[in-house]
Amino acid sequence: MIDQGHRFTSWPLVPGLDGAGVVDQVGAAVERFSPGDRVAALFAPGDRSASYQEFSVVKETSVAKIPDAWSFESAASLGVSYLTAVMALGGGLQSPLPFLENGPTTGFVPSSVLVLGGSSALGAAVVQLLRLSLPGSRVFTTSSPKHHAYQKQVLGVDQAFPRESPSLVDDVKSATEGGCGVDAIIDAVGAGATQSKIFEAFNKDGPKRYAQVWTGDDEIRVPDGVDSVLFRSRDLPQIQGHENVMKALQGLLEDGKYRPPLPLRVVGRGLPGLKEGLDIIRGGVSGEKLVVNL
Repeated sequence: MIDQGHRFTSWPLVPGLDGAGVVDQVGAAVERFSPGDRVAALFAPGDRSASYQEFSVVKETSVAKIPDAWSFESAASLGVSYLTAVMALGGGLQSPLPFLENGPTTGFVPSSVLVLGGSSALGAAVVQLLRLSLPGSRVFTTSSPKHHAYQKQVLGVDQAFPRESPSLVDDVKSATEGGCGVDAIIDAVGAGATQSKIFEAFNKDGPKRYAQVWTGDDEIRVPDGVDSVLFRSRDLPQIQGHENVMKALQGLLEDGKYRPPLPLRVVGRGLPGLKEGLDIIRGGVSGEKLVVNL
């Protein structure tokens, strides 16, 4: 927040949107949870509701039970990336979300999707939800080659491509039916800002849907004829059935249909651990999720 120039409007400042732990108390109207339940949660900014503290207050709809076999570290890696991936499909592609109770059952069903930034937490979460929601669609990713085995063998992408390859566009098109190109691109890292040639990977006669995550920068300009949609996690209330998004996650975890998007790396404990993790991020990290025990 300091590095990016965010202005602090209140004090004390308690950040943190991802986390997991044990339910300590519940309100009188809470039905799905009891003290002692092991949970993951979507936290909110503020000194009562953020995750970087010993106790936080969150809404019942923002919590999911985790299986007994799951560690808190694994569960803490889920929240924001999962939520934003729901928005990538439901808000960005405007596709069906069959795993979401009362969610959209109809919508855009592309024959092929290219995920830019497949080694990011969001990219890996998107791949998992694409496999659940659009089982008939071919899914491709871009990333560093060192992450390709994980994406293909663990996440199940059809093909992963080196993000810096000079033949990237041709390689992507060659992997699609008839060599025509992809119907949709989900940009999980804002890659379109520096890789404008990637738009040539679209099927020129297809729908050309480009879903770009909001990164805080200006919206990426796209060529004429490309249908660009900006998505971000805070727009979740726009999605039909949004109140059940964490209940859906709980079901996916129980059924073994969703996993931590990336390999985990526990970097420390308490506030010193946060500093250590931030220093690692500043130095550059890819293909793994950093977790701190509080």
